[in-house]
Amino acid sequence: MKTSTILRPADGRLRIGAVNYLNSKPLIEGLPELLSPVADLRLDYPSHLADDLAAGRLDVALIPSIEYFRGPNYEVISDACVAAHGPVLSVKLYSRVPWGEIQSLALDEGSRTSATLARVLLAERHGVIPSLQSLPLNQRTEDSDADALLLIGDRAISPPAEKFLGTWDLGEEWFEWTGLPFVFAMWVAGDRRDSFNPEPAAKGAAAEIENALSDARDLGIERLNDIARREAPLLGLSLPTTISYLSENLQYRLGSAERNGLKLFYELASGLELAPDGVELRFRTCEVS
Repeated sequence: MKTSTILRPADGRLRIGAVNYLNSKPLIEGLPELLSPVADLRLDYPSHLADDLAAGRLDVALIPSIEYFRGPNYEVISDACVAAHGPVLSVKLYSRVPWGEIQSLALDEGSRTSATLARVLLAERHGVIPSLQSLPLNQRTEDSDADALLLIGDRAISPPAEKFLGTWDLGEEWFEWTGLPFVFAMWVAGDRRDSFNPEPAAKGAAAEIENALSDARDLGIERLNDIARREAPLLGLSLPTTISYLSENLQYRLGSAERNGLKLFYELASGLELAPDGVELRFRTCEVS
């Protein structure tokens, strides 16, 4: 199995993509400045980042974990990630009927990993394979007639006005069922060798990128309260809720337990044909441990 290498594009700068959601703010704190010698940072929706990385329009991206297993010869390049060791708060599945009676599921249109996780949990725990609908970002739960609805990101933190028969926090459900953390997003490098001009500086650029991603994560953890004070008013969230979410619901380091959680998630998803078979989980350096 060949190892992918970050190589400089013709203009000498790499293209990095990240998510602008609250849960990823600690991973991108100060990142534009840290990347400035070698790369440009672009913020976008997770699904767009995954598509652009697969198409070679980005060299590195913070993508939903399920997209790693759907991509062409990817590699995890940092131990910075978005994970949960229990309740995650921002990924909720709401049901209007008993869990075993769900026949239709509306998915937040921004979701990919969370959508797959919801389908895995419903299938494995209740034998349910529902038909799927989309829930656009501008719609409320009341606008859908689906039996169950998945909300993710910032709009999942504040409960919808509608009352439901059951609610799952998917981070909590996964952890209680498996005993393992769940990794929602991670930094991944594409393998686009044919698109770049090889240069001797490639290894140095790769090291700079990896160091910048770790340094930004460390800086973000150090500034969690500052990030919460900055973001809470923009999202209409209380400061205590925002601080608690960033500091207690989320974890930002990809260790051995997180790796095991990723492997189990892939096994279950591929077993349900929600991801292709035979994908290897690869890490660039031993520092992802």
